[in-house]
Amino acid sequence: MTRFVPPRRHDIADDLRQQITTGRMKPGERLPSEADLADRYKVSTVTLRSALAVLQGEGLVEKIHGKGNFVRRPPRKIAYVGGWGTLDPWTAAEAALRVTVRTTTVQADGHLTTLLKVPTGSPLAEFLCISHEGESPHGLARIYIPHDLVPAGVLNDEPSWQETALRLAVLGSPPATVRETVCARPPTPDEASALRTGSKTVLGITRVATDTAGRVVEAALLAFPGDRVDAVFTTHHVTDERQTQL
Repeated sequence: MTRFVPPRRHDIADDLRQQITTGRMKPGERLPSEADLADRYKVSTVTLRSALAVLQGEGLVEKIHGKGNFVRRPPRKIAYVGGWGTLDPWTAAEAALRVTVRTTTVQADGHLTTLLKVPTGSPLAEFLCISHEGESPHGLARIYIPHDLVPAGVLNDEPSWQETALRLAVLGSPPATVRETVCARPPTPDEASALRTGSKTVLGITRVATDTAGRVVEAALLAFPGDRVDAVFTTHHVTDERQTQL
């Protein structure tokens, strides 16, 4: 009599992976419940969840809290355009990509006091922006402006500024300079939760805008899953006027 040997987590992951890659399970399709899958494979829910974690780490399966596990849609990249701090208009304007904005007032401390060059406790307007395509988050931005520089209407949800916020752009008056620092790094726990990313790397962008007097008028902390964004920067070479006059 042949003894039944329960499949290991990698056997389960291999079977589900094949169903996904061959198209038997479609992008966006909800997987059976964990209890049903555990019963199907004759394993414990602990083993089943371990197998799903393998696929989540590969970016094939996405777990949405309160809804279940879904076949993840192939990540569609967006472009972050450096210098102005906007999302590429071809992607930002698409109806499938939506951005939610939450506004609040916070007090500067720690890293924010250094970025904005303000005393600890200074009031700041914070804009938390998250871009989504369907259920999948694409990017996270925290934008900070000294409270006395907040443009009229910004804190009153006027449409005039919302279009700018939806593109993660500089919210205030056109700055004299914009400095952006870009790095690839592991996501923070908050970023990993908000972005639900299977990627182990995010593209972090710190953007600081200053006016002609050198005052910081805005600081933005942006994070994008490494597999969902391209950052585009254009350099404009300044011609030496003294040479052109010779």
